Amino acid sequence: MLFEILITIFSIVGILTLHEFGHFILAKLFKVKVEEFGIGYPPRIFKRKIGDTVYSLNLLPFGAFVKVLGEEGGVESVQSFKNKKIWQRALIALGGVLSFWLMAAIIFSIIIGTGVYQAVEDEMNYNLSDPRVLITYIAPNSPAKKAGLEIGDVIKELEAPGYQIEINKVKDIQNFTNENKGKEVIFTIQRGDKIIEIPLIPRVLPPEGEGPTGIGLTRAAIVKYPWWLAPVKGIEATLKTTVFIVKGLFLALISAIKGLPTGVQLIGPVGIATMLVEAAQIGINYFLQIVGLIAIYLAISNLLPIPIADGGKILFLAIEKIRKKPFSQTIEIKINAIFFVLVFFLMIYVTIQDIGRLF
Repeated sequence: MLFEILITIFSIVGILTLHEFGHFILAKLFKVKVEEFGIGYPPRIFKRKIGDTVYSLNLLPFGAFVKVLGEEGGVESVQSFKNKKIWQRALIALGGVLSFWLMAAIIFSIIIGTGVYQAVEDEMNYNLSDPRVLITYIAPNSPAKKAGLEIGDVIKELEAPGYQIEINKVKDIQNFTNENKGKEVIFTIQRGDKIIEIPLIPRVLPPEGEGPTGIGLTRAAIVKYPWWLAPVKGIEATLKTTVFIVKGLFLALISAIKGLPTGVQLIGPVGIATMLVEAAQIGINYFLQIVGLIAIYLAISNLLPIPIADGGKILFLAIEKIRKKPFSQTIEIKINAIFFVLVFFLMIYVTIQDIGRLF
């Protein structure tokens, strides 16, 4: 467990550091002075100045930061962020978002090129070897939890009175449990080198979003492409996943406007860390997929046109372009401060919810 926790912390800090590195690279490209590039947040453990930039390692492992000259105005210099052209400032703001997508594409390319287990859709039946369905989530107080099923269990067979089926698709399990609500069924699962039979009774009226047994499922198989095709497939997987997430969020927004259940669950740092630890317990390949997925979610959320996000910076730049003059720095700072407070309290609320789901 300690190893999984350490690799989770390292991965989260790594994702956020590479995000800031995207801003850093484009700032350097457009000759904006970067005053400091820091990993973690102060107090400082170590620092070294190279050229005009201080590189620091800090005590609090909550991400990373880039401090550029003139980002908040008030600096008259050819190296100041505020004195660069609008399109250059927009690209610097986009640098972090683009780095998230680049991370995801690289991760998916590695997974696809190595030929190890990866998540696949039920409909995918080509270039597959040894397809299997494994448990990736177990709801608290669910029949699965009470019966003793565990995350990482591979479901091999399901048995109900009168018939038995072999499993290699998620929909097979979903159909089976829906057909046998209220009846005792037997899950034959593989746990490491052991084959175990576990009886349970699928719920007739399960809580919303949990299903009769209360398990989350992923279909996995060995998929391998030639090394020269892996980057193409990695980019393709990143684009498809991005489109899928955007569509899902749009449909959730429509449902919320109509007053219907959205099916969307907000998670914060605690929820993300818990998910990564559980993924690491299943295997490195599944862990990498979750890291890639988180990178895409962060890219999309950072593009939202709200203050304190990269999308908010781009929104202010667009207003400046339309008005033909800089946006009021005082107003921008106040708006950012208000949204920072709102996001801070939202994160407290989400974190409390995350902790509540752990117990």
